[in-house]
This record gives sequence, structure tokens and C-alpha cells, in this order.
Amino acid sequence: MKPAITDRVPIGSFFDLDRKDPNLIRLREQGAEMALPFVLMECLVKSGTPYAEHALSLRSEHVTVAGTSFDWYDAELPDEIANEINLADYQIAEHTDERRTMLTRALDHLSLAHPEDFDRVREFVRGLLWVVRKPGVRVSSLTSSSDPALPYVIVFSDKASHHIPPNTVSDRSSHLCLAENLLHEGTHQSVSFHILQHQVFATGYSSQTSPKIEIRWRAGQGEDRNRYWEVDRAFHATCVYNQLLRFRQAELRRDDLMPAERATFQSAYNEGLTAVRYLMRELELLTEHFTPHGIELLAVLRHRTHHL
Repeated sequence: MKPAITDRVPIGSFFDLDRKDPNLIRLREQGAEMALPFVLMECLVKSGTPYAEHALSLRSEHVTVAGTSFDWYDAELPDEIANEINLADYQIAEHTDERRTMLTRALDHLSLAHPEDFDRVREFVRGLLWVVRKPGVRVSSLTSSSDPALPYVIVFSDKASHHIPPNTVSDRSSHLCLAENLLHEGTHQSVSFHILQHQVFATGYSSQTSPKIEIRWRAGQGEDRNRYWEVDRAFHATCVYNQLLRFRQAELRRDDLMPAERATFQSAYNEGLTAVRYLMRELELLTEHFTPHGIELLAVLRHRTHHL
């Protein structure tokens, strides 16, 4: 069976940052490759905001693993960008030796222990936004996130080193948890790429008018948007959980996990399996919101879920 989501960026496609687009060429010639994803953001958001120009105020530290360099952003996150991707309550975290070591170990673990997963991350991730809440902000801190409006860039906080969605929390920070959350967001990006290049949802489908799927494991977690998901959001989550459960299986097969790490991944696997089976059943009741291609993807996901 073909994979449920794309694993390569087609050459010459909209997402190809090496294509002959005047704005992309200009930034490449300026040596400002770190701003390239924001050119795509301008095209997707269509607000007239020059996000790439604002991105030039950022600095970037290169984190290189297995021959691949990632832009770890630094400096102040421009308000124009933060507001568009729901980061108004956050600022870029200080680049400390501790965070640098944690990030490098997480990426290195993916490259050595999960090479196929690392291939996905390196294909769909260029920029890393490690954030912390702004002083005085009391909202619950995000673990990790990515926004379809900003391709190639993923967001995460210190929480990503000890929380594995949906609800597994480790007492100790671990590069293994961060590795999973990097894969989590890289997979979300690949799903976004696929949806934007292929018609997955039926003509006329809209997130605003979509039926909602109750997310039982988020009962009591505040806003309705966290407890009731649209069809496209549930589809995203089903794709991601399928990927992450295989990551967790591989971790549990290792013989060098510490007891606490094994307990964390076993709990996460059990929770994730329950979640993905539930989402799969709910989506299969709503196939009228998918194209024939989307229904084929659901069949692939069903097959993959059955073999977890």
C-alpha cells in the first residue's frame, strides 16, 4: 500500500524552496535561506503582510545532524509573525547549552534509531522555534505545534521534553520525548503539504462548518476547540498518531531504555492506540466529507491502524 501521506517534496512544486521564484531567488542570493519558508507563508495567508521581510530580523543558529542543518531561530519573534501563528503569548527561548544539548541529542536519536522518521523530519522541517511564555502570561504552555500557514517551521517548548500527547507526562526531561515531538510536528507538516497539493476533502468542505468529533480524552480541558475537533483536524491527528505509535513501538523494542522511560512510552503507546482507533471509527462515519482520494487515504490508515 502507498503511504497515507507524502514523504517527499516534489521538485518544482509550490513547496520546493529551490524553485525559480523571484522572491525565493532573492533571499537565496542574500544568504537569507532561513527566511525562505516565510515567502510561502505570504502566498498562503494572502494578507499582504511581508512575512519574509519581518523574518529577516531573526537570527539563526545552525543545528547540524547527519548532514542536515536546521535553522534554530533566535532574537525577538516579530509580532506580525507571532500573531498570525498564534504565538502572541510566547517569545523565543534563550539558546542555552542545556537546550542545545537536548535538541542535538533528540535529532541525533532520530537519525540513528529511527532513520525513516528522521528522513521525514529533514524533508519537511527547516526552521525550529523553541519558545517560552512571555512574563506574566498564565495560559497553559504548549508542548509543540505547527501551522499550515507556515510550512517547514515547527514550534515547541521545554514541555516537549517531558510531555507526550495525548496525556503522558514524564517526571524527568528526556531527549526521547523531544525527539517524538519533533517527529510529531514534522508529520503534521507533511500532512499539510499533502492536503494542500491533493484534494483530500470534498468540494465545499469547510472547517468552519464541519461536524465536530468529541475528543473524550480532552474532557475538562477548557475551550470547546480542544474538546471537539473538525474533520480535517481529526484526520491530521489520525495520520500523526499512526506515525507516532510506530515510533513508540520501536522505542519499546530497545533494550537500553531506563525503567521510567519504558513506563512513559508504554503509557503513551496505550493511550495513543485507544485514541487513534476512536478517531478512525469516527472519521469512517463521515466519509461524505472526503473525496475518493481522501477515502483511499482513510482505507490506508485503517490498514495501518489494524496492524498496530
